[in-house]
Amino acid sequence: MDETIVGIIVLFVLLGVFLTGFEMAFAMGLVGFVGYAMLVSFAGAADIVGKVFFESLSSYGLTVIPLFILMGQVAFNAGIAKGLYDSANKFMGHVPGGLAIATVAGASAFKAICGSVAATVATFASVAVPEMDRYGYSKKLSTGVVAIVGTLGGLIPPSVILIILGLVTQQSIGKLFLAGLIPGLIMAVFFVGIIIVWCRINPSLGPKSEKYPMKEKINSLYAVIWPIVIFFVIIGGFMVGLFTPTEAGSIGAFAVIVFTLLKRDLNFEKFKKSLAESLRTSCMVLMLVAGSAMLGACIIVTNIPILAADWAAHLPLHRHLIMILICLIYLIGGSFIDDLAFMILATPIFFPAIIKLGYDPMWAAIMISVTVMIGGVIPPVAMCVFIVKNITKVPIGTIYSGVYPFLIALFLIAALLFIFPQIATFLPNLFMK
Repeated sequence: MDETIVGIIVLFVLLGVFLTGFEMAFAMGLVGFVGYAMLVSFAGAADIVGKVFFESLSSYGLTVIPLFILMGQVAFNAGIAKGLYDSANKFMGHVPGGLAIATVAGASAFKAICGSVAATVATFASVAVPEMDRYGYSKKLSTGVVAIVGTLGGLIPPSVILIILGLVTQQSIGKLFLAGLIPGLIMAVFFVGIIIVWCRINPSLGPKSEKYPMKEKINSLYAVIWPIVIFFVIIGGFMVGLFTPTEAGSIGAFAVIVFTLLKRDLNFEKFKKSLAESLRTSCMVLMLVAGSAMLGACIIVTNIPILAADWAAHLPLHRHLIMILICLIYLIGGSFIDDLAFMILATPIFFPAIIKLGYDPMWAAIMISVTVMIGGVIPPVAMCVFIVKNITKVPIGTIYSGVYPFLIALFLIAALLFIFPQIATFLPNLFMK
């Protein structure tokens, strides 16, 4: 049987296995092993599976994942987000929709030390929604804005999604962090703009809270300073070449632990919980990477990535239309299985095609990340929405109705990236040539 036909059958079998609820990492590894055995030999598959898993799980570069996840989990369990939110609330809570704006500002600052989308959403679902409830905010706005701020986790460093994209596509993680910074901040500004317009149209959605004296505002900035300092140490270290992403992760995790200990926000129980959650999440991500590596070994033998690149390059369409088609495939695929898992599955196939179309690798990775983030808030598999529902017990339809207006910002940032690719490439080209 033709190798390409076998490869296509392998991919369809894999999608079928995903739909059964089988663990995604093991599904990719198992189907990749069987496919490789069919294409090469059982002995070859047995040899490559050991080599792939050992190299994936013993890679020095992969240590960046548990380090950044640990940094985020310590920050999450120590309650750093509450201080960031309180400070943002004191400055902006007195304007219509101010608490929702404070949620965006607080989440943007929290993202500077937390690479996890789930942790960001869970934190602000616990901190921000009850506060907005206290001031009579519409559930639609309060839960919608909390669900949508998770999308900032795909762009603002340190982003676990960008780390995984860097590993899968063999791109510099430091460059990807810089590439995501400007689009992430622009997206946060768009979110704020949507809140302001929405609350002007319907002021009852976000009533004003009390106005705080300037002294309280200034005092609240203490909670913001250290997370921002840690963020600039990490990003600044990349820019000047002081340390690698792995070293940055270790420095960031150590700094957050010391900071929370000095503030007495971190006790042994919280630290133990942070370690357990970090270990669980890191193992899940690392197994996804290892499973996808085994699947990738099978797919390479089929020549599907090369054929997909040639197919895309010779389509009688403008390259932007082809790129939009690829993004739609990511969205549709992410509608049936977890968006992160589908990203790991699809990127080795489509990334060579995107590069052959003449797109910058940094730009391409940011576009994929934006697409994955859109998938994280649209049905049926919408991780951010489900987290908010589980914590707040608000009906999922209400949360979705609050999310949809913010999708304008996500599609706007995608359009801006097409029109002005320099938004993603400027900082990497400036600081890390």
